Amino acid sequence: MSVFASLVEQLADLLQPLFHASAAAAAIVLFTALVRLLVHPLSRAAARGQRARAKLQPKVAELRKKHAKDPEKLQKAVLALHAEEKVSPLSGCLPTLLQLPAFFLLYHLFSNSTIGGEANALLGHKLFAAPLGERWADALGAGGVFGASGLVYLGLFALVAAVATFNFLRTKRMMAASAPVAGGDQQVPGLASVNKIMPFMSFFTLFTVAVVPLAAALYVVTSTTWSAVERAVLYSGPVQGPERSGPVQAV
Repeated sequence: MSVFASLVEQLADLLQPLFHASAAAAAIVLFTALVRLLVHPLSRAAARGQRARAKLQPKVAELRKKHAKDPEKLQKAVLALHAEEKVSPLSGCLPTLLQLPAFFLLYHLFSNSTIGGEANALLGHKLFAAPLGERWADALGAGGVFGASGLVYLGLFALVAAVATFNFLRTKRMMAASAPVAGGDQQVPGLASVNKIMPFMSFFTLFTVAVVPLAAALYVVTSTTWSAVERAVLYSGPVQGPERSGPVQAV
């Protein structure tokens, strides 16, 4: 934690001439961008895996018909098909999983009053008027929704809502296009219910931003925005099927 705190402080010092009192917030955005750059090769691999899995859907549909009354055989057959075609059904999860440590580091860093036995100096940094270590509830208590800190959160909520709406419309379009290829929701018990909920997953980010420290919320907002742009580029062209996202993206 001390090493990570020192890294954030050093980035803030470098950015201070440009961002002044909000330098630490800018450092968190920069740190998030660096993390996303590191996992970008995995995101590209996940996009290739998504396209490969989409090509297998007709074969998967045949297996579902063949083993409709034996779920265990169906599962083994689908796994064998993926192994034969050298396609990992979990490749899309790796980019999200590898980001979780960075998110939790920021969460704990700005949730503790002390680091290494000393006062946590990072808690004194702000994004405009909002302290990075406080939450939306603190902003509401300090000045209400339209107070100085509350306005910072309103800006973040507006950005998250715009990104979530973009993801919602894209996910709905991709799921509608992939449904006929996948063989219909009736092929897998419970899939219809999951498909109804999935487009709304992006809006859960609003809840995350509201309850975590502002520093962690900045990570979530930056990462979510990056993901929206990245997926729009990597999954451009013919629709390949619904994109899966992890618990933070909601990050």
